[in-house]
Amino acid sequence: MDSVDALSEIAFWLERDLAPTFKVQAFRRAAALIGDLDPAELADRVHDGRLRAMKGIGGRTAEVIGQSLYRLPDYLDNLRQRGAEPLAAGGAELRGALRGDLHSHSDWSDGTTSIELMRSAARLLGREYLALTDHSPNLTVAHGLSADRLEEQLGVVTELNADAAAGSDPVRLLTGIEVDILENGRLDQSPELLGRLDLVVASVHSKLREDSITMTRRMLAGVRDPHTNVLGHCTGRLVTGSRGTRPPSSFDAERVFAACAENDVAVEINSRPERQDPPDDLITLALEAGCLFSIDSDAHAPGHLDFLAYGAERAAANGVPAERIVNTWPVEKLLAWSRAGR
Repeated sequence: MDSVDALSEIAFWLERDLAPTFKVQAFRRAAALIGDLDPAELADRVHDGRLRAMKGIGGRTAEVIGQSLYRLPDYLDNLRQRGAEPLAAGGAELRGALRGDLHSHSDWSDGTTSIELMRSAARLLGREYLALTDHSPNLTVAHGLSADRLEEQLGVVTELNADAAAGSDPVRLLTGIEVDILENGRLDQSPELLGRLDLVVASVHSKLREDSITMTRRMLAGVRDPHTNVLGHCTGRLVTGSRGTRPPSSFDAERVFAACAENDVAVEINSRPERQDPPDDLITLALEAGCLFSIDSDAHAPGHLDFLAYGAERAAANGVPAERIVNTWPVEKLLAWSRAGR
């Protein structure tokens, strides 16, 4: 198989298993190093030992490249076999109904890889669409996109979607943003730009320990903005992971979910293992309020896109029906909903 494809797929499976970043990056660096080599030149370097002498090519990556010239590399074969089992045992039917993912990040903000690699992983997983939702300017720690950078990204997505329109790639990229709900409740990007996007995820990222009255007022304003389609990781909690734990924000969930239902805003079931947001009791409350839902990966790397399995398991366990989950919808129905009222 193609050596670059083999190295990239190995990085995907390692990310999916939450392997250390340095291990993942070793394979991505190797893929970048050999990406421009002619196949004959690459084979020559494998056979005469020059490949192993290249800075950034280690023993394992050299082995994978060498084996890929003739067959499926052993290391990749083992990872594929391990990955044949879903990440979560429950929610299989619901997982199979998911057509796309409405929350993902690229290296334009705080993701680890290019838009192209994110789409390649979505294709590997059989997705029909993927919303690119890099951060907005206020989140400087995540390299949030200024208006000019977002404009530039829209052009890149248009070019990439030309491939999909020509039939060379089945995954449609949706233009989007994860926009901060600022302290005053406003969305952290110009209304004109937000109105041009396919999808807007609105999330709180700052002052998460504000009192309940203040946080409720802030979230209600964000939900009621006509550009908002999805309320992202609504409690902001962290339950595990390298960043430690963080308690959920305090807000009037009944009022916020009632506003979501009234304004046709989906409540995100964030699938990241460290978030598991909202908690089960709030999923039940949102369901009773008549809310729509979106099961999202919040992927910051290609391998994270498969985290949807965790969200599907939690949604199924809490009785969320597929028809209330917007990313089970065909893309035409999804976009009719997301663009309505703008």
